Amino acid sequence: MKTTINRIFVILFSATLLFSCEATKNANNKQKGAVIGSAGGAVIGGVIGNNTGDGNTALGAIIGGVVGGAAGAIIGDRMDEQAKEIEQEIPGAEVERVGEGINVTFDESSGVYFDSEQYNINAKSEATLNKLADIFEEYPDSNILIEGHTDNTGSEYYNLTLSKNRAQAVTGFLLNQGLNRERFETKWYGESQPKYDNSTAEGRAKNRRVELAIVASEELKEEAKKMAEQQD
Repeated sequence: MKTTINRIFVILFSATLLFSCEATKNANNKQKGAVIGSAGGAVIGGVIGNNTGDGNTALGAIIGGVVGGAAGAIIGDRMDEQAKEIEQEIPGAEVERVGEGINVTFDESSGVYFDSEQYNINAKSEATLNKLADIFEEYPDSNILIEGHTDNTGSEYYNLTLSKNRAQAVTGFLLNQGLNRERFETKWYGESQPKYDNSTAEGRAKNRRVELAIVASEELKEEAKKMAEQQD
């Protein structure tokens, strides 16, 4: 049964991507957000979650929660601005605009640093996270999912605990800057979601990462829907 469901997801995913690619060929990020949402972002999010073993991954959280249409375009515009500011203020961060959200990745060479087997926020990480907190304060209508990940060195249990401690340390630091606790969700996955090859030192270093999914709050979604209705 699971194999059959997977095949159905793949078919829907491929069809959605084909439509989205054609419709967004000459579009900016805001317009892409609208088209992807209308094409069925929840389906894509389901496929991503199914493939990773958890529907609440950063990428799945972003794409699975799209509004779509004109409202999605308005949200996409807000996210374009926020993503651009993150790129400017934190050059080392890997910032990707996806649908109506932003995926930000920090690995060992890009702004949030942890000493080996440690999870305390050191001075270099503080500088990055202070800048990030300022941006989140500037854009209060976005919510943030923070994820911790590790490589596969050591036991599975140890890595899960380490990723938990690191993700919670990042969340705790940002909350200490006065940000609203209700905007944040924290998850950890240990070694279970590698993005790179764990057989190489470079790949392991990139897998030791903290990922953020930045998405529209419910308030922003409602505001965008009302603004879209007024534009009709």
